[in-house]
Amino acid sequence: MVAKWEELTIEQQTEVNRQLEVIHRGVAEIVPEEDLKQKVIKSVLTNEPLKVKLGLDPSAPDIHIGHTVVLHKLRQFQDLGHQVQLIIGDFTGRIGDPTGKSETRKQLTEEDVIKNAQTYKEQFFKILDIEKTTVFFNSEWLAPLSFADVVELSAKVTVARMLERDDFSKRYNSGQSISIHEFFYPLMQGYDSVALKSDIEIGGTDQKFNLLMGRTLQKEYSVPTQATVMLPLIEGLDGVKKMSKSLNNYIGIDEEPSEIYGKSMSIPDELMIKYYELATDMSIEDLGELKIGLENGKVHPRDAKMKLGHTFVRMYHGLEAANEAEERFKTVFQKRALPDDIPTVEVAPNHLDEGALRLINLLVLLKLQNSNGEARRSITQGAVRINEEKIMDVNAVVNPKEGDIVQVGKRKFAKISLT
Repeated sequence: MVAKWEELTIEQQTEVNRQLEVIHRGVAEIVPEEDLKQKVIKSVLTNEPLKVKLGLDPSAPDIHIGHTVVLHKLRQFQDLGHQVQLIIGDFTGRIGDPTGKSETRKQLTEEDVIKNAQTYKEQFFKILDIEKTTVFFNSEWLAPLSFADVVELSAKVTVARMLERDDFSKRYNSGQSISIHEFFYPLMQGYDSVALKSDIEIGGTDQKFNLLMGRTLQKEYSVPTQATVMLPLIEGLDGVKKMSKSLNNYIGIDEEPSEIYGKSMSIPDELMIKYYELATDMSIEDLGELKIGLENGKVHPRDAKMKLGHTFVRMYHGLEAANEAEERFKTVFQKRALPDDIPTVEVAPNHLDEGALRLINLLVLLKLQNSNGEARRSITQGAVRINEEKIMDVNAVVNPKEGDIVQVGKRKFAKISLT
């Protein structure tokens, strides 16, 4: 069914335009644009929801703000009345997506996949509407394929096409190994779209090859082809590299409220709008007002950042926790007061040498730092205080006393108890 624009009523045209405006919010690329528009028109005419697919491999047990970008786009589709097909790649996850990798990824065990998948499902529904989400495991249709089926599937795509992928071509040209099973990853992800007859697939810009493979295979198997909606990757707190736990530039959605709020305050000013647009539930109208306010100086960047921190905590921990995190931030960091809930840490006599020990060792002992190297960096950066007095000597030896307050950075505190 191909509907013509002029066949729609004024009300239907208005609804199509409304949906397209929401769908385009924050999007980097749609392929092809006209297909997406036709699918929305058909949905409005028939009152049938579109099937919007997201495939995710359970390769890590926790998600951060960067991961939520695609989830928020899915929620927008749900709010427009459409149905989400959430695919947990328990089968593809055993291979691992080679996108952006310079070497073959370690395969996950079945136990790892199941454990991580359960954690993912629990976190996804902090954003998605469970009533408008169908969860699939792609082993349901991939595991039963016979070897003949796999040969038929692999015959749909040439090696030359696979080597168009930037990561594969770089590895090939540099003489690094590429295992045959890695070629099957995009084939399997594309076959997911065939099995579910998806109308739209969502993913990051780094997933373009895999997303378009879904269209290719749907065509090969005579299934109506999906439109692909690609979203930009979000930079981490350093403002440069993609948000990643390995780079420690992330905000985890399951972190403590005060940690989420405090990390939000370190987001670079120039990235605030991007975070609002891609990773929050702020309306298009409110986002437009915020942009104008920042541009004309009526909204201070600090206030916008505080609102962003409050929004993140409210979304993942509730309004009460968001209000408490904001008050704590104002009390501790704006009024330069100490928080009321500083944890007490015991320091046993055997940790001291005639009542003293190196400051570096004390920070690790109090679990304010994970290692001596990390403690040394914090001291040289002027981030360490004892009873609000800054100490920048990495060789400093201190004499801890009962009730001393040790602080690292803006958010880590410990009160000493001598046992």
